Amino acid sequence: MSEYKLYGFGQSGHSYKVALMLELLGVDWTLEKIDFFKGETRSDEYRSNVNEMGEAPVLVADGEKMTQSGVILDYLADKHGKFGGQTAAEKREIWRWILYDNHKVSSQVGGYRFMIGIKKMAENDVTKFLKSKYSDALSVMNKHLDGQDFFVANRPTIADFSLCSYLFFADEFGETFEDYPNIQRWLNNIKALKGWQHPYDLMPKAEL
Repeated sequence: MSEYKLYGFGQSGHSYKVALMLELLGVDWTLEKIDFFKGETRSDEYRSNVNEMGEAPVLVADGEKMTQSGVILDYLADKHGKFGGQTAAEKREIWRWILYDNHKVSSQVGGYRFMIGIKKMAENDVTKFLKSKYSDALSVMNKHLDGQDFFVANRPTIADFSLCSYLFFADEFGETFEDYPNIQRWLNNIKALKGWQHPYDLMPKAEL
């Protein structure tokens, strides 16, 4: 029996954050693929038995079901003693970037990519707004990475794994990072980590 079971699916950047962490840790895990686009996470059964919030990912470990990717990443870093903060200040800085990702990066990039890359919608006022917001966030990230390889303490942490997730789907929404060379370099640094895999190599796509 695997040490961890992850509820997720290939198109989910939030699921990828956790799947990537599990791979980089080199632990034994299995995927419970979610039929997201058919409404599985919104079903009464899923909300009652898996996650009352109706979301993915969910990690089952030590008899507990954990939700919210940042919480799961923090749990795994603490449990395995890798990719976390080594001091209280580093831990705060890691959480600062995880929260920034959740509010400014994954939410905006994820929304834009869903509309443009998955639903194949034409550009409209909403997509233009989302793109402007995520472009601002990428500018902040690009500036922060000037002169360093990773976001916190110049070593890979769960902050990086949170921030990078939706950016590995960039080809689906036309982002080349031409205007963000530090981000491109940083993504290559993450890809060079032992165990890195693309989202679709870790988790199969859910049917649309």
